[in-house]
Amino acid sequence: MTTDSATPDLFAPEPAPPGRIRAFLRLVMIEHSIFALPFAYIAALSAMFALDGSVHWWRLVLITVAMVGLRTFAMACNRIIDREIDARNPRTAQRELVTGAVSVRSAWTGALVAVVIFLGAAALLNPLCLALAPIAVIPMVVYPYGKRFTNFPHAILGLAQAMGPVGAWLAVTGEWSWHAVILGLAVGVWIGGFDLIFGSQDVAADRADGVKSVPARFGVAAALYGARGCHAVTTVLLAWYGVATGAGAFWWVGLTIVAGAFLYEHSIVRPHDLSRLNRAFFQVNGFIGIALFLCALLDLAVRGLGI
Repeated sequence: MTTDSATPDLFAPEPAPPGRIRAFLRLVMIEHSIFALPFAYIAALSAMFALDGSVHWWRLVLITVAMVGLRTFAMACNRIIDREIDARNPRTAQRELVTGAVSVRSAWTGALVAVVIFLGAAALLNPLCLALAPIAVIPMVVYPYGKRFTNFPHAILGLAQAMGPVGAWLAVTGEWSWHAVILGLAVGVWIGGFDLIFGSQDVAADRADGVKSVPARFGVAAALYGARGCHAVTTVLLAWYGVATGAGAFWWVGLTIVAGAFLYEHSIVRPHDLSRLNRAFFQVNGFIGIALFLCALLDLAVRGLGI
């Protein structure tokens, strides 16, 4: 008895065509991990300085793995949940799940692998990180649904991002720190603010599709004013963190650079001219994280952190 060779084996693993992993990495925009990682490193290194003045490299590796794993899971869930909305928006209609470059099945597989990696890294860090890890996952899944029930989904994104520095500090010390909370709030308000800017380019599509956001509900001008307010608050919170942790001169140099970058960012984006929005979103915000991290690292090194 013979079987039809054209009939697929339902129990065989799905073949992996060339470029599938690359397409998944494009789907989750893996390079955008640069936005959150520097602040996790600032928190981790500050905690190490307070703990024993030495860099614990293995913990930094695990923190990196955990952060990238959780962010990858979050982005994959976002793309999966929003794929029908993305298909109706001209700006997002070429995303991989819409075009079929990545299947829903592959995206879910990647998301599950990423969250397992995150949980594994949390387990290797300490029992408290593992116990709190499921809590960190919740806002990552809630955020994509936020635009369906609230005009302020940006706040959910901010909350999700605020957990990075808090988790990084816990990963080093195993103890709660209000210093990390201050830094986490700064990151959350910062990212929520530039999400207001980023969402301004989708106002027409969002209104037509019933997608909720501050720009869609209150207009682009209101969203940009809100972003300015968020970034002013971010600057104050970063100053508070510097005072609370006894930061030195390099931290304040970094904060001055950040404040200047915020001013530049808001000078190039106008309610009736969003042509330079991508520069504001990707280049400036990536620069902010790296610049502040380098200044924080210099400050900790000068104060005695053994690298």
